Amino acid sequence: MERKAKGHVKPTRSVSSNRWMHEHVTDPYVQRAKKLGLRSRSAFKIEEIDAKYRLLRHGMTVVDLGASPGGWSQIAAPKVGRGGKVVAVDLLPMPGLAGVEVVTADFSTDEGVAAVVAALGSAGKCDLVMSDMAPNMSGIGVSDQAKTMYLCELAHDFATRFLNPNGAFVVKTFQGAGFPEFFKALKADFLSVASFKPKSSRDRSPELYLVAKGLRRATPAST
Repeated sequence: MERKAKGHVKPTRSVSSNRWMHEHVTDPYVQRAKKLGLRSRSAFKIEEIDAKYRLLRHGMTVVDLGASPGGWSQIAAPKVGRGGKVVAVDLLPMPGLAGVEVVTADFSTDEGVAAVVAALGSAGKCDLVMSDMAPNMSGIGVSDQAKTMYLCELAHDFATRFLNPNGAFVVKTFQGAGFPEFFKALKADFLSVASFKPKSSRDRSPELYLVAKGLRRATPAST
């Protein structure tokens, strides 16, 4: 009788993992991103957002929070042009992009904020803050929602401190606990706030993008 060697059992994927992989490789936006040389399918999300809300303009300074692998910065850089600046911030190292200054730092810390401000230059301010951040999901709804809203609040705090007057802020969030309060806080700080779900966002995804325009006032940008 043939005996199987111990410790050499072929690992198997879970049903959900197989489903995700199939969805990913057959996703038309994934395929299109590869064809166009884009770093991620999320590039199409910021394209849709910008087409609707006209956020990116020539000469502006943009901060991309949670930028890796660089899909949003890749779209922003040519739109702001040589006269503008894109600062991409992430905890994870990110390969360079033309027209983008990459800052590997934790912007939730004073040291991380200081690194971003240094990258902004003498003005220390920007015209647009973009955040496509999401936490590592655990599958525990309450915990994942709390982590998501924490990242949203960090991005909002950064935006109110470092945006120029009348600046704009776009952030990914999920509806659930903390969302109504966050939406209300944005309305207090910006002249207009709109919610938007891009077509390139997967149907089953609960993500939603909030677009806030016209910063009413700036929090003192001390670091």
